[in-house]
Amino acid sequence: MNGTGEANSIRRLAELAKTIRSKNAGTDKITFDIIFRERETYEMVKRSGALTPERVCALYGIDPARLTDFVAFDPAFAIKFTFLRKEPSGSPGDGDIFGAQQYAPLLDVEVDIGA
Repeated sequence: MNGTGEANSIRRLAELAKTIRSKNAGTDKITFDIIFRERETYEMVKRSGALTPERVCALYGIDPARLTDFVAFDPAFAIKFTFLRKEPSGSPGDGDIFGAQQYAPLLDVEVDIGA
């Protein structure tokens, strides 16, 4: 319940998704998968507008031109997106050669489950 006595309709994406992960997609891209257990939750997150190309770019502070793919993949109850790295994987100063640690900002994305 919130301060007005109403149930809170905001949930963190980490509470709703079965899997949230990132990984390399070749040397120049990082791809992200958000996978849900059931269709109802997947559809609810899609309806909420919490994950859109614009919101993903804002969350990661990237120019929209770097976002190469954004797909809601209904058969797998998954939302997938890919963006170009600033530097190729393994370049000097690359702090995540495998791209496997880039998903963390997605965990706290707020989803309005009442939408």
